Amino acid sequence: ESPQDSAITRDINRTFPAHDYFKDTGGDGQDSLYKICKAYSVYDEEIGYCQGQSFLAAVLLLHMPEEQAFSVLVKIMFDYGLRELFKQNFEDLHCKFYQLERLMQEYIPDLYNHFLDISLEAHMYASQWFLTLFTAKFPLYMVFHIIDLLLCEGISVIFNVALGLLKTSKDDLLLTDFEGALKFFRVQLPKRYRSEENAKKLMELACNMKISQKKLKKYEKEYHTMREQQAQQEDPIERFERENRRLQEANMRLEQENDDLAHELVTSKIALRKDLDNAEEKADALNKELLMTKQKLIDAEEEKRRLEEESAQLKEMCRRELDKAESEIKKNSSIIGDYKQICSQLSERLEKQQTANKVEIEKIRQKVDDCERCREFFNKEGRIKGISAAEEVSGEDTDEEKETLKNQLREMELELAQTKLQLVEAECKIQDLEHHLGLALNEVQAAKKTWFNRTLSSIKTATGTSSENTPFVAFFGQTCDCAMSRTRMRRSQTQRHAGRSLDGARGAGGLCGGP
Repeated sequence: ESPQDSAITRDINRTFPAHDYFKDTGGDGQDSLYKICKAYSVYDEEIGYCQGQSFLAAVLLLHMPEEQAFSVLVKIMFDYGLRELFKQNFEDLHCKFYQLERLMQEYIPDLYNHFLDISLEAHMYASQWFLTLFTAKFPLYMVFHIIDLLLCEGISVIFNVALGLLKTSKDDLLLTDFEGALKFFRVQLPKRYRSEENAKKLMELACNMKISQKKLKKYEKEYHTMREQQAQQEDPIERFERENRRLQEANMRLEQENDDLAHELVTSKIALRKDLDNAEEKADALNKELLMTKQKLIDAEEEKRRLEEESAQLKEMCRRELDKAESEIKKNSSIIGDYKQICSQLSERLEKQQTANKVEIEKIRQKVDDCERCREFFNKEGRIKGISAAEEVSGEDTDEEKETLKNQLREMELELAQTKLQLVEAECKIQDLEHHLGLALNEVQAAKKTWFNRTLSSIKTATGTSSENTPFVAFFGQTCDCAMSRTRMRRSQTQRHAGRSLDGARGAGGLCGGP
């Protein structure tokens, strides 16, 4: 058990309250710091725990585990002489103050004289510098450099840093009075070294300043001689009153520092609470935004699924209609091909019949030309001469030959009439097929202009994409255009074949004198 347990617990909450490692009450940082401070108070019964030790222990904890931090703290207190400052009613600490004032008198005489004029003594502003090794007020990156120098050079480094601080702040301190100087040391001086550049310049100045141990020993001897003389000359009552005043001043100073630390703690807690409230508000806003985003995502997914289903249905409908149109086109193409073949066969047959008729007519003409009696009834173009002319040329024609020629002529005319009739029937069928094909094409075109446009309009509305730019529309339009082009080509070919057949039939009818 430590008799200073309550003081340790009270100081733990004041030690670096804004640092992440020590700000949580009951956290790992505060727990480790409490263990080290309490362990040292038990280990060093003569000194125990003194206010300010928690800052030095915290600095060590930021660099090493608990056991090593405790060992280094013991080493600094015993081997580096820091515990001597706490012994014999802080007698050695007052010796350090005297040495600092003598160094100021040598290195900064104008500032030393100004402090004498305003009755500002070293113990009023330098107590924490020596007792906490600058760890209580100054930024940590500056404190780390100071501790490094102390471990390398010894406790005399405090004088180098103290003189560096006073030198860099001399111009400001010369303009202050007693209260202003105290406020400057308490508030403005630590703020100045929050800049790493200023801290670096200070450390360079402190390292370049040479303070010999011989000179410090001389000042220490002067201090002890002065104390002995004061003790011999001074009345005990006056000495006790002076000591009492000094203790009262120290108490007031400590109370003021305590109030400042408490104010800083409260301010930092208020700032942390505001930051926490702002963070909670931001978290609530982000949560609301996240919920809205999730809802929008769900709605978007549902809309996507609905559009996919509609798209699938539309694709299936388009596929069925396209298959239906293609089957109709194939069917019409097959019918047109069949009738084209029929027309071609009829044309070939008609041409053969015409050729045969021409040959037969030539034979008849040759026979008529060879027969003297036949020449009397036919002219050079093969037509029958007038009856009166035939009766004048010869009245000796036999009935048998006339009947034979007439029978042959009637048979040829009958065969020609049948061929024309077949041709006319074929032409009628072709015209009927062309009529049906035109109706089918009109239906396809109407379907393309009505149903297909409505379908693409719905797709455009749903997807925001122009229907004219979709690959499916381009493919379907090209397919319909190609089918119509092939149909028109076949239709024109059929008409040309039918025209040639009709021309051949008219030629044959004129040659034979038919209707």
